[in-house]
Formats: sequence, C-alpha cells, structure tokens
Amino acid sequence: MKKKSLIILIVLFALLVLAITPFVGLTKIPFSVLKNSSTDNVEARIFYSLRIPRVFTAFLAGAALACCGVALQAMFRNPLATPFTLGISGGAAFGAAVYVIFAAAIPIYLGSVIFSFAGSLAAVLGVYGLTKIKKGFSIGTMLLAGITVNFFFSSLILFLQYISDFTQSFRIIHWLMGSMSITGYSTPITMFVLTTIGSIIIITQSTKLNLISISDEIAATRGVNIRVTRKILFLATSVMVAAVVAFCGPIGFVGLMAPHICRLLVGPDHKILTPASILFGGAFLVLCDTIAKTIIAPAEIPVGVITALLGGPFFLWLLIGSSSEKNSL
Repeated sequence: MKKKSLIILIVLFALLVLAITPFVGLTKIPFSVLKNSSTDNVEARIFYSLRIPRVFTAFLAGAALACCGVALQAMFRNPLATPFTLGISGGAAFGAAVYVIFAAAIPIYLGSVIFSFAGSLAAVLGVYGLTKIKKGFSIGTMLLAGITVNFFFSSLILFLQYISDFTQSFRIIHWLMGSMSITGYSTPITMFVLTTIGSIIIITQSTKLNLISISDEIAATRGVNIRVTRKILFLATSVMVAAVVAFCGPIGFVGLMAPHICRLLVGPDHKILTPASILFGGAFLVLCDTIAKTIIAPAEIPVGVITALLGGPFFLWLLIGSSSEKNSL
C-alpha cells in the first residue's frame, strides 16, 4: 500500500476514534443526546462536560507523548528512547508531586505545569549529562542513565508521600497511575496550547531530525547545529511531557509504541512520521482510556495500567530485536 493511502487511513482512523469514543457506554441513543443539549438533561451534561473533554484530553496527551517519542528516538538514534524510559516523565511527576503537597502554601496559576516542567527539565539534563560522561548515546548508556534518573525521582516521590498527610498521599498515588478524569474544557484548552507549540517546534525540525538520526557528523556537514537543535528539542519535549504529567499523570509506553507502529507504516522520514505519530498516538490513548473506563464498569482502571500492559511486551520485543541486530553485526 502506498504511503499516501496509509497516511489517509491514519487520519481517518484518528477522526473515527474521536467521533465514536465519546458515545461508548451511553445508555441513550447518541442522536437523542446531541438533539437535546439542554443543561437540564443529565445525560447531555455528562456528555458535554465530561465525555467530550475527556476524549480531547486523552487525544492531546497521546499526541504529545508520541511526538516526544519520535524526537527522542531520532536524537538518541535509539528505538527505546521515550519520555518514560529516559526518566523525563519521572522528573515531571516529582515536580507535580511537590506542587500537590505545597499548593496550599504557594498557589500559582498553572503551578502543576510549571513544577512538572522544572522536574522534566532536570531529568533531561541528568540523562544528557550522564550520557555525555560516557561519551556516547549507546543503548546501554542511555537506558542505564534513564533508569538511574527514574529511580532517583521515584525515591524522592516516595519521600514526599511519607511526609505528606493521608489526603495528599492518596492524591499522589491515584495520579501516578494515570487518569483522564477531567471536568470542563480548561484542561484540554491548556494542553492544546502547550501541545501545539511543542509539536510545531518538533515538526519544523523534521529535516534536521532526519540527518541527526543518521549521525551527528553527517548532520554537521549539512549545516545542522547539533547542540542548538538538541536544546530546542529537549525544551519542546519537556514542555509537552510537563503538560501531560501535570494533568494526566506519568503515562508510559505511548511514546514508545506509536512512533514504531507508524514507522513501520509510513517509513522513517520525519516529515511524514511525526504528524502520523501525533495522530496515531492520540487515537491510541483515547482507545486505551475507553477500555480503561468500560472494561469493568462502573469501576474504572487507571489508563496507565492499560498502556503498561500493552507497552511492556512491546518494549521487550524491541529490546530483544535490538540485541539480535547488534549481535548479528
């Protein structure tokens, strides 16, 4: 199948998911809800105030994580590089957890996003610094650096839980599992702005990502300023990860699976791969969230559990595949 046809299919898939998932689980016929949008109608209020914002939030979170995964995998030339495996999500989670505990003392507009951004940026600097010490971006070095940073921030989060009261501790635990329990449109609007800014920055760097994904030397001979480009991309990914983690929690593996599936479908050209991953990642997380809230309804499984159940085997498959290719060379 031609790439153009596959891109059209990905676009249609994303639109279909957005159009259908808000209606999953409704007790009334969807057309009756759309026809009667009065605030006196309970079903309509649930649909417009809970279901639609939740779907949009899940789509934006998945799109942001997938976009970050594409950029990080190209920068590190590593199929396992994602915000989750590099510890960026862990850093953002620590920042948000700090704000959960001290929010009453230091109320700030978008404080959770700001603190998450600070944490994700600290994680980026930590991983980047550790890999530079080893003078290379090898799979082993990068994963060890990511694991180290993840453990460090996880221990800090445990410490925060220990010193927090019961209510704060429960909020942190529930939030760490990943959740799309959103009410109203303020969250999706904020996420839309931050995700759009970050995605545009990464898309405009597509040509440079194509060159960097081959080698730094080739990129440098073509006029790419490697250091500046990496700083720009790290900043963009940190902003998007901070937005996702602040509102939805540290959701893993979306940034791993979506780029790889799209790479198999549309190829490695980042001019096509990045937009395709954004659409597919958004639709993928919407489907995961739909499964999470319906599979044992009326109870709800945290969406991070669903993505981890799917992403764990996928991660092992990539790890084994990478090791096999390395041994065969």
